[in-house]
Amino acid sequence: MSSNETFDYVVVGAGASGATLAARLSEDPAISVLLLEAGGPDKKQEVHIPAAFSKLFRTPLDWDYNTEPQENLGDRSIYWPRGKMLGGSTSLNAMMWVRGYAADYDGWAEAAGAEWSYQALLPYFRRVEHIEGNTDPDQGSGGAVSIIHQRSPRSHTATFLKAVEQAGYAVESPNSARPEGFSETMVNQKRGKRFSTADAYLKPAKGRTNLTVRTDAQATRVIFEGTQATGVEYVSGGATKKVFVTHEIVLSGGAINTPQLLLLSGVGPAADLTALGIEVVVDAPEVGANLQDHLIAALIIESDEDTLFAAEKPAQVVNFLARGKGMLTSNVGEAYGFVRTQPDLDLPDIEIIFAPVPFVSEGLVPPTGHGITVGAILLQPESTGRITLVSADPLAKPKIEPAYLTDPDGKDRAALMAGLGVCADLIATPALSAVTGSHYFVPEGGDGVTREERSALSLANHSHTLYHPTSTARMGSDEGSVVDPELRVRGVQGLRVADASIMPKIIRGHTQAPCIVIGERAADLLASARKTQVVRSSAR
Repeated sequence: MSSNETFDYVVVGAGASGATLAARLSEDPAISVLLLEAGGPDKKQEVHIPAAFSKLFRTPLDWDYNTEPQENLGDRSIYWPRGKMLGGSTSLNAMMWVRGYAADYDGWAEAAGAEWSYQALLPYFRRVEHIEGNTDPDQGSGGAVSIIHQRSPRSHTATFLKAVEQAGYAVESPNSARPEGFSETMVNQKRGKRFSTADAYLKPAKGRTNLTVRTDAQATRVIFEGTQATGVEYVSGGATKKVFVTHEIVLSGGAINTPQLLLLSGVGPAADLTALGIEVVVDAPEVGANLQDHLIAALIIESDEDTLFAAEKPAQVVNFLARGKGMLTSNVGEAYGFVRTQPDLDLPDIEIIFAPVPFVSEGLVPPTGHGITVGAILLQPESTGRITLVSADPLAKPKIEPAYLTDPDGKDRAALMAGLGVCADLIATPALSAVTGSHYFVPEGGDGVTREERSALSLANHSHTLYHPTSTARMGSDEGSVVDPELRVRGVQGLRVADASIMPKIIRGHTQAPCIVIGERAADLLASARKTQVVRSSAR
């Protein structure tokens, strides 16, 4: 390989945003695109079996991150899985298609301009979505990503939705602009198998000669000439290589890897970089800051049979392989809904999620019997954390400090405790009490434990991430933001970011859908910039 190999664009990271962006850019045959992915291909069988996603945890297809010990969570280090393969975390996640609220995106517009509002992004959502049986004009019917109703939900999921109604909540169709109740989860699958961005975008683009996809290629720094980004250095097969660009570089590594790469490249807080011996390209204090995540705490109780505890029985394997149906098609989080823990809230502060299986020990330990999980998720935390470097070694994992429940007023903890109260109320309904026992897998404690104590034990000893880190390269119109409304990194030229890190604030929903939309929008922004350059060149 030549040391001066050049492409028009280099995209770093083949996940939700990056795979989308690279495929869309390559639709123009006149430009060349290189997509660098640190992980390998998405060929492992467990990638494509929906219910098997936790079997990918702590494998070579997982970045296998751990946070700093969390003082307010029993001094535990929280495990953060992130997909390290084609498709990124869309090849590792629970496939829940939950857009969030229109108000979330309108909040982005307040920070970064009207083109990030819900109405402005609706065409992108429709471009992305191919929703089974869709009749809603605000949702997509012919897009790239197959989104279907679950093929074989467990009977306990229907029971949970009955419990929801008994508790006074509505059951409704998913993904409206302002959800007010509960829904059975729609999932990005096709014929019962996972449908990642590798499936939706990269595989259709596979035959294009102008798109080069390199796996096992971990970016180690952006190369600058002054403040102009000119190339990317990466490691592949133990060798350090360089590639250069004629147009732009886009970082799509996600809310952990993107700020890490910016810092390694000299874009970040100057004092921190200097202390590590990294040459400062631009002093950007907010790189790595504003880290937000969805924390979940759950009650997990024994139940009747027909749970995913039996998913690996031979009959279920045959049903999946032969018909694309059965327990192995489950995404685990089969239902969800939104609640307000205080009546005066304009929008919900808690999501309730249901799984027809005991999801214990962060998904790292197989269940020991039949059970169900009813969890509460903090939707918009007051607490924010930071991603920082521990050394200048580009292959060292960064320091992840989510700072869960550190807000000075204690609102985050109060909301989650109230959310766990909702979980307890649902378990106590006639519908769920008829199919559950008295033994709790989570939290520990016998019959003498009060409801309040049980919630506190769950939060301190068993809460974990819902895998939605965001906002570490915040987008905004203000000079302090890391990227501007066109996703350009402030203070440098030729470098953009397109992934969850640019979200001004985490959404009340799941991050997969908006991350794909960010990839689509980035492709349009780059196309527009390219046309402007052509016009200027012609004028000269």
